[in-house]
Amino acid sequence: MRTHPNTSSHTDPHDLDTAEAGPQDRTFRIGDLAGEFGVTLRTLRFYEDKGLLTPRRMGVTRLYSRRDRARLKLILLGKRVGFSLDEVKKMIELYDPHGKNETQLAVALEKGESQLERLRQQRDEIDVAIGELERTLSVVRNMLADPR
Repeated sequence: MRTHPNTSSHTDPHDLDTAEAGPQDRTFRIGDLAGEFGVTLRTLRFYEDKGLLTPRRMGVTRLYSRRDRARLKLILLGKRVGFSLDEVKKMIELYDPHGKNETQLAVALEKGESQLERLRQQRDEIDVAIGELERTLSVVRNMLADPR
């Protein structure tokens, strides 16, 4: 049984967190994040190459911070709803840990509303295509059923 990296109740001798580290200092290995989010190690390295994630290194081990984990969640959400990685990166980079993030929120709202409209248009186009295909298949079935 695999436990969630944040809720593991056993002591792992390979855990790189220090005993005095607080929850904000929690680090995740590449395999932890890959498993938790269902992505490949290659995907995480790709996001790192694009400057979306910035793990620190301990030898050859990548250590991802809680910030990296939160960014990964946003990246995957953005991809799922149809944003490009460049769009996601621009929105993430607007984050100010010491501010109210009004600019980031306003940009996210504007881009989100625009994307929602695009997705609705795509859904309408898909519904039309499905209807046309269903009618065509019905005609073909009838042609096959008629022995003449």
